Amino acid sequence: MRRARSTRYDEGMATRRAILGDAHVDRAEAGKTEFDGPFQDLITEAAWSHVWSRDNITRRERSMITIALLAALGHDEEVAMHVRATANTGATREDIREALLHVAIYAGVPAANRAIRIARKTFTEMDTEAGRT
Repeated sequence: MRRARSTRYDEGMATRRAILGDAHVDRAEAGKTEFDGPFQDLITEAAWSHVWSRDNITRRERSMITIALLAALGHDEEVAMHVRATANTGATREDIREALLHVAIYAGVPAANRAIRIARKTFTEMDTEAGRT
């Protein structure tokens, strides 16, 4: 039995779409199963509504913090996804570079080195998709 969508879910989904883009969210939603559906609902409400929808800091700042944390923890797929999302958050390549320099000092050079490779590859893909090669 599926529960009714909450206001938090709706707010989170709107923010998720604004940050990650409709195409990404549509793919994720199409791939949801009965098993992982509750997890997807949780992150939509918790991450995208309770955290990303707050207005205490900007989406640009949240983007930089998120990328730094994901890089420090070695969550490579998530690093790439959030680097791609910078197209919607206002975080520049220079912002991401600065965040990753902090990762190098506070979380270790190997973590930052890996994340820098991922960011470079992702930015290259984004440039190719935009016809900026």
